[in-house]
Amino acid sequence: MTRKTYTIMVVPDETTKVRRYRVPKLFVRGILFASLIIVAGLAYLLTDYYHVRKMVSGFDRLRLETRQQKKQLLTYVKTINDIQTEMGRLRHFDTKLRVMANLDSVVYPEQIMGVGGENPVSFNPMESEVSFQDQALLKGMTNELSRIRSDTDIQERSFQELVEYLQDQKSLLASTPSIWPVRGWETSGFGYRTSPFTGRREMHKGVDVATRTGTPIIAPADGVVIFAGREGGFGNLVVLDHGYGIVTRYGHCSKLKVKIGQKIKRGDVIGLVGTTGRSTGPHLHYEVAVNGVAVNPMRYILN
Repeated sequence: MTRKTYTIMVVPDETTKVRRYRVPKLFVRGILFASLIIVAGLAYLLTDYYHVRKMVSGFDRLRLETRQQKKQLLTYVKTINDIQTEMGRLRHFDTKLRVMANLDSVVYPEQIMGVGGENPVSFNPMESEVSFQDQALLKGMTNELSRIRSDTDIQERSFQELVEYLQDQKSLLASTPSIWPVRGWETSGFGYRTSPFTGRREMHKGVDVATRTGTPIIAPADGVVIFAGREGGFGNLVVLDHGYGIVTRYGHCSKLKVKIGQKIKRGDVIGLVGTTGRSTGPHLHYEVAVNGVAVNPMRYILN
């Protein structure tokens, strides 16, 4: 018959009686099985703990990356808002220039679509975990950047138009005969008068300025010499083309200081006062014509 117990002998020392304990085999097997279960459980827990620690480490790394992305995102948002503010200033400046230049205002796409002006991108850095999964924020940033690019192109074209207009105005001002060609006494103005030669009433298409013979005649504006020579009753005559349909004539010169085709700047000497041609004394006959029509030179003179 198979024994169902194990005998355990305990011998404390030589003088003490040996003690025997009988332990059922089933109990021993249960203890061994329980030990195996415990060891396996501990091994599982250790393995699981290792994986958990690894996951926690990964989460910490992701949390750090998320914080860094949050800071970077905040920087982008601040940059966009700064650009919006600067674009607002440029628009205001552009509007002021266009009002001064009497030009039409620029219309931006959001004005056509009924959308408001500059709206700062909203971002709260204190929100829990913000990452690039925040699609709403990213979509808003993308749309805003696209709008800024569009507005920048429009603003660039607007400024280019303003520059061209102002350059053209600068050229027009430089080509406008706005100063007296000589200093002296006005002896005959623009308009109808009694001719000192015929005694009849006739149109005087310029002004006569009396001064000493040899007084320098200066160009009242930038231009090109289109005639320099003898011309009937005008005697020695200089004709300047200033562009924009403006032409000026200088008659009775004693001496010419320019040649045909020569470019002239305002203030350049073009001749000397004289009494050549049909003249009653030394003076300058000065005419201004716009698109072929004689006009009063006084309309342009500022000094």
